[in-house]
Amino acid sequence: MSAPLTAEEEILLNDFSRTVPRSTSILFHLNALFVSALPIWLFWRIQQLELNTYGIMFAIVTIVSTFLMSLAYKNVKYSLKHKIAQRRHAGVTAEVLQQVADASSDKKKTVKKEKDDRVLFKKTEVADLEATHFSIFYNNALFLFLTIILSFYVLKNFSPGANYLGSSVTSACVVAFLSTGSN
Repeated sequence: MSAPLTAEEEILLNDFSRTVPRSTSILFHLNALFVSALPIWLFWRIQQLELNTYGIMFAIVTIVSTFLMSLAYKNVKYSLKHKIAQRRHAGVTAEVLQQVADASSDKKKTVKKEKDDRVLFKKTEVADLEATHFSIFYNNALFLFLTIILSFYVLKNFSPGANYLGSSVTSACVVAFLSTGSN
């Protein structure tokens, strides 16, 4: 049998896993719900689709789009996190070492392992936050761009209900599909 994992090993495994913390998952779902519901306003005001007539279709399409957008957020965040961490390593290291030097001028010398742990923690924190925000921005921009192009140009001759269904679901599917590719 293998020995139980230490706290450091658990943190390292969580850093490389695809799972996201509960707070990030909630953030992703709320952003996905908001951006998935935006086309409702577009079709309600411009295409004159009545909310009471098309409400069930609006709800179903919004739920499907929300799920697909949340999946895309998670995939893009995972693929960007380690790239960002590598690019930010020098800046984060300099900042943390300066903080350690300022804090330890009065106290005893800080151990190298403790410095490395602080750098790793800060680098992971910065990369996680930056990857989360960029993932939300990139996927939202792509979804809204595709929705507008599909609804006003590609599917303009379809009925408004089919136009909404096709443009919203296709945009969400394309965004989710593109998020699965390796960069």
